[in-house]
Amino acid sequence: MNQEPFAASETSEPLTPTARTALVVVAHHRPDSLTAAVAARAAARLEAAGYRVDLLDLHAEGFDPRNSEADEPEYGNRDKVYSDEVHAHIRRVHAAELIVPVFPVWWFGLPALLKGWIDRVWNYGLTYGRSRSPMAGKRMLWLGLAGLAEGEQNADLVLDLLDGPLRRGISEYCGVFDVHTAALFDSEAQGLSGEARERHYRRLFAEAEAAVDKLVAG
Repeated sequence: MNQEPFAASETSEPLTPTARTALVVVAHHRPDSLTAAVAARAAARLEAAGYRVDLLDLHAEGFDPRNSEADEPEYGNRDKVYSDEVHAHIRRVHAAELIVPVFPVWWFGLPALLKGWIDRVWNYGLTYGRSRSPMAGKRMLWLGLAGLAEGEQNADLVLDLLDGPLRRGISEYCGVFDVHTAALFDSEAQGLSGEARERHYRRLFAEAEAAVDKLVAG
């Protein structure tokens, strides 16, 4: 990206989403993963709050994270027509009031599936690069699952990812300024078994639901 991000003043009049919709984006290749389970909990919480939930399972829907010439931005043409897949996905993004990506943190970054979705879909002219942001008025929750424990060495890198590249580098860059982040640490429940393991996962689910409640409350 070589364009300037949106300034807060440029988004003072938010665009109104087409419906009271929440887009929950699942970025994991296994339907039985903890990531998928947390996403399901988040979706149920949003439905209980009165939102229509659009559940986007990137792997199940066959999204291709690899970029191509068709989806390369042309900075002299903000109205470029990208691939059909990109425009189908951006319509779902634009239709949502709330956007909640749920993903595992791998190597202190996004999984390739979600990174490719951002790279291709959150494209020039579609989410950034205009004087009035197409994303204005939206709210986001980045919900990351980290294998290491909260007090473990390098746990700070997980928080840095959420509040740096994701909050500031993606959301705020694209004109979304009401951004929440949450890290669910020790997603592998290391050293736990039986009831202790079940309690640990119940706590993680509760943390995820609390993060969604905070997002909904604004």
